[in-house]
Amino acid sequence: LSSSSAASDVYKRQLFFIFFYSSCDAQQDKKMPENMQAVTIPKAIVEKPDLPIITGATQIARYLPLLQNKKVGIVANHTAVINKTHLVDSLLTLKINVVKVFSPEHGFRGKADAGEKVNSATDEKTKLPIVSLYGGNKKPTNQQMQGLDVIVFDIQDVGARFYTYISTMHYVMEACAENNIPLIILDRPNPNGHFVDGPILEEKYKSFIGMHPVPIVHGMTVGEFAQMINGEKWLQNGVQCDLTIIKMKQYDHLSAYELPIKPSPNLPNMSSVYLYPSLCLFEGTPISVGRGTALPFQVLGHPKINSEKYSFTPKSMEGAKKPKLEGELCKGYNLSEYGITCMRGLKKLNLFWLLDIYQNFPEKEGFFTSSFNLLAGTNQLQEQIKAGKTEKEIYASWQEDLKQFKNIRKKYLLYRDFELSLIHI
Repeated sequence: LSSSSAASDVYKRQLFFIFFYSSCDAQQDKKMPENMQAVTIPKAIVEKPDLPIITGATQIARYLPLLQNKKVGIVANHTAVINKTHLVDSLLTLKINVVKVFSPEHGFRGKADAGEKVNSATDEKTKLPIVSLYGGNKKPTNQQMQGLDVIVFDIQDVGARFYTYISTMHYVMEACAENNIPLIILDRPNPNGHFVDGPILEEKYKSFIGMHPVPIVHGMTVGEFAQMINGEKWLQNGVQCDLTIIKMKQYDHLSAYELPIKPSPNLPNMSSVYLYPSLCLFEGTPISVGRGTALPFQVLGHPKINSEKYSFTPKSMEGAKKPKLEGELCKGYNLSEYGITCMRGLKKLNLFWLLDIYQNFPEKEGFFTSSFNLLAGTNQLQEQIKAGKTEKEIYASWQEDLKQFKNIRKKYLLYRDFELSLIHI
């Protein structure tokens, strides 16, 4: 799905939709648009090879001059790699004076549980101090910023509002602005950057799992999102960060990108990455999303679900030391195949499972925990589900807000958007 040719993109989108509408489960509406009924693909277009996406980090020559003779701080985790070498190791080899590393949720090595406090430490390999931004403080303190001339941010995101790496970026931007330290963002693809969907976060539900008035799926890279934070003056007191973004090459919002490294312990593959924006809402319910199994964010289950289709028993493991429903037999559904074959083509959140499980769950009282509204960014979704609203009705309730958000979003895009006009052939 990635190409530098607009015509090629359109042809490939049509091919994809033809495949999608003919292959996915019947629970979705799959009436094929009329202008996709008959498509003749020129041989030259079909045989044109996709060009590889060149990430910001890979383009060392573009940002190395900005780091030379400077005291450098790095905001990174295990995903900050150039080919197979970590960014920190690469910069040290190039004689860049890296002073310290800041790490987000899951830690510098990406192995800590979701929500697990991560302590600051010293990196065994480089002997650099690693300052945790998911321990005693989530925003770098003035003391932690002292002695730095520039900071580099390089973390792989997955494009969902409640994925906390963008919250960490927000606080780093704020600290940089307050301490007059420039920030360089090495941009990476958003694997869910091909659509925008979900309710807009309301101010009263603002938290570290949702800090900005954006939908659940915002359709932006971290570089684009940083521009929005700056431009909309969302940093405290309206301060703005001195921001430089090293753009990618050969990427746009139609690009399909397979993550070479799992971005966090419980997103091990692309099926989980595509399902995550829809299934993470279950974290605010009694339902297990498969933490503590080989298929996190690809299965759903609970001992009280009446299903013989699939079952699993969560157990303690790295990245899920105390999983929900540990040791209990959970009955439910395996969505791993659906996630990889259909979710990308759906281009919206899938609420089917949430509505279906709630409607059939025997204990509706207490089904929604306090974190559900924080994840949703509103109490409206919970109320709509309780009232028996349909998927179609819920989707419709988002559209006006999404239209306004998309108009704001356009101002900050660095790459061609996914909303291209389809050519009638």
